[in-house]
Amino acid sequence: METFDQIKSRIEAAVPGAQLQIVPNDAPAHQPSLLVDPAYALSVARFLRDDSQLRFDYASNVTGVDWLDKVTKEKVKVRKIVDGVEKEIEETIEKKTAGYLEAVYHLYSMELKHGPVILRQRTANRTDQVHVTSLMPIHRGAEFQEREIFDLYGIIFDGHPDLRRILMWEGFKDYPMRKDYVPPDDFEYEPTPHDDVLELARQHYPATT
Repeated sequence: METFDQIKSRIEAAVPGAQLQIVPNDAPAHQPSLLVDPAYALSVARFLRDDSQLRFDYASNVTGVDWLDKVTKEKVKVRKIVDGVEKEIEETIEKKTAGYLEAVYHLYSMELKHGPVILRQRTANRTDQVHVTSLMPIHRGAEFQEREIFDLYGIIFDGHPDLRRILMWEGFKDYPMRKDYVPPDDFEYEPTPHDDVLELARQHYPATT
C-alpha cells in the first residue's frame, strides 16, 4: 500500500479544493489518520474507493469521538513596571480550545487486500455546529454505524437517508457516550441492579426498621 503522504497528495490532486491533514497517533500501533473537511468527505471517499491502486471498498468500522473543551497553561515573559522600574517577569496565561466531535472511518480494500486508511471528519464544536457528511452513498455498511454515532454522540450526518436513534428511544434527551454526560437518577427502576448500580439503587429503597 502507498504511504499516507502519497495517498494524501494523490487525493488533493484528484479532488479540487480538498486539503487533508495527517493526524499522528501516539498509541503503540502508530497508525495515523487523514482529517478531511466534511465538504469534501464524499468526494475523498469516492476517490479512495474507485482509484485502481487503492480500492478502499469496505468500511469495517465507523465510530465517534468526543473531544472536550481544553484549557492549557503557557508561561510567557512580559515587561511590566514594578516599584517604578521596568522589569521582565514571567506570567502564566490560559488558552481555551473549543471542543469538537469526530466521526472516524476505518477503510479497507477487500479487492487488493490492504488497509486500513483511517478517515476523520470533525465538527466545528460540540453544541450547535455538529454536522458532518454521511459516507453511506459510498459505503452502504455505514448506515447503522452512523445512526449509532448520531444516537450516542449527537453528530448529524448530512445526506443520511434514515438518521434516527437506533439504541435509545425516540424522545430520549442527551447523548450517553459524550464525556460530560450525566446519567439520570432513576436507578430505582433498574430491574437487576449490581455492582455500582446496586449501590445507587439502594439509595432509593424504602428504609427498613
